Amino acid sequence: MIIVTILGAGNVAQHLYKVFSASVEITVNQWYNRHLEHLQMFKNDVDIFDDISLFKEADIYIIAVSDDAVAEISEQLPFSNKLIVHTSGSVNLHHLDKKNRRGVFYPLQTFSKNAELNFNDVPICIEVEHKADYHVLKDLAIAIGSPYHRVNSPQRAALHLAAVFVNNFTNQLYRVAHEITESEGVDFNILKPLIKETAKKVDTLSPFMAQTGPAKRNDKKTIKKHLATLDKEIHKDIYILLTKAIKETHGI
Repeated sequence: MIIVTILGAGNVAQHLYKVFSASVEITVNQWYNRHLEHLQMFKNDVDIFDDISLFKEADIYIIAVSDDAVAEISEQLPFSNKLIVHTSGSVNLHHLDKKNRRGVFYPLQTFSKNAELNFNDVPICIEVEHKADYHVLKDLAIAIGSPYHRVNSPQRAALHLAAVFVNNFTNQLYRVAHEITESEGVDFNILKPLIKETAKKVDTLSPFMAQTGPAKRNDKKTIKKHLATLDKEIHKDIYILLTKAIKETHGI
């Protein structure tokens, strides 16, 4: 049995609590947050607390808070030589206080409060200082059914940056498309099969090989027409920049 304590009450913390609680191999013995009201809905299921002096013994203490708060919370922990991990893609391992054994348990996925997640589709990126701790975190990933990968800090930072492009920036492009369809009273849902097929392609093709569209074809008339149709300057800027990037990538 792996005994876990969670620190934090945000989206990642809540998703982790849910999947940990569903595993017969994991026990969440405590859940800490500075503002206890954020955990009240779980008070009948787990020991919730807001006093940092009340930690119980656990195999792993998981800090799932905003990036800026990781170092501060790790410094405040009232014990030493325990396995402390954070869940961030961008925070350096060494931002955790060195009085404890430091690690990273980074679930590379987008977390929204009301969106269900299957952790079979959530890769866990693991980084540790001490070799023995890798096996502890690997077992934790296995217990929730997640694929796992051992990475170092530069690799994790690269993955996080890449994730911003494929997730956050892509989602903003969806928002732009939504505004364009709304402006003409067209149902955005008509685009969803295209969105899904575009994502599906990279299962079998590289992004380079999967590229299509007017920029790839150097269809100047269509590009000019699109730019004339766009009302917002920010949308024109995005279109021009991405068109330029596609052309440069494909030597056009």
